[in-house]
Amino acid sequence: MGVKGFVEGGIASIIAGCSTHPLDLIKVRMQLQGENNLPKPVQNLRPALAFQTGSTLHVAAAVPPPRVGPISVGVRLVQQEGLAALFSGVSATVLRQTLYSTTRMGLYDVLKTKWTDSVTGTMPLGKKIEAGLIAGGIGAAVGNPADVAMVRMQADGRLPPAQRRNYKSVVDAITRMAKQEGVTSLWRGSSLTVNRAMLVTASQLASYDQFKEMILENGVMRDGLGTHVTASFAAGFVAAVASNPIDVIKTRVMNMRVEPGEAPPYAGALDCALKTVRAEGPMALYKGFIPTISRQGPFTVVLFVTLEQVRKLLKDF
Repeated sequence: MGVKGFVEGGIASIIAGCSTHPLDLIKVRMQLQGENNLPKPVQNLRPALAFQTGSTLHVAAAVPPPRVGPISVGVRLVQQEGLAALFSGVSATVLRQTLYSTTRMGLYDVLKTKWTDSVTGTMPLGKKIEAGLIAGGIGAAVGNPADVAMVRMQADGRLPPAQRRNYKSVVDAITRMAKQEGVTSLWRGSSLTVNRAMLVTASQLASYDQFKEMILENGVMRDGLGTHVTASFAAGFVAAVASNPIDVIKTRVMNMRVEPGEAPPYAGALDCALKTVRAEGPMALYKGFIPTISRQGPFTVVLFVTLEQVRKLLKDF
């Protein structure tokens, strides 16, 4: 029974991850927007404008990088890097879902089976959240190397050609990172990954079960595709709101380039958060929210609809 939960969750997660990969890629590119752009234009313009107070305001308006929406990011990406670029890092996504999501989905299923009341056949919301926190944390620790590789492969195209890492595959990325930056680099940002995964899993899996139970108990719909889609989309929204700030910080910490002999751009998660807020404002922590919910919604729908169908197929095994 336990192994079956891992298999079902793994199959559903890989299908959901691959089908929504382009949206995840756009989200990562948006989260990295403005990361290093703000100080440079100011430094270039300030000497010429130091004593021109009357015209400073007009020029300063052109200094911050323009806000670019998810559609613009996607169109520009295809124009500059080709259609295949929408699936940059998809091999890392497959490995990440195999390691991270299979673990978290399987563990959640094990804990759910263990903690469900044998009489009522239900589990309190608090226990669902607790199971999600545990399963998400362990799954993230297992899948962190693939997560780092995925972020880097997705972000590579936005760098100047001379600075690109040009990883050939997720295996090449992990191998080169271990050789060039040390094995510990594979767990860079792991505290963020674990915290994010705990939030996502607790909010996503627990809220899906809770929404599904509420729909069925109140007779809104019967147990079928409509119920699964409604509950899963609601769960995706909850997960997106809860996880986006830590997801932005995680993306930036994982993607930072650490040059030998030089201090890293960020000393850690808190340092990254403070620098991001100071340079770009508090709402920078919700950069990429539209593609996050645009990806988290479909991902969660595909995940749970596929999971329900896989469970039907494997119910006799």
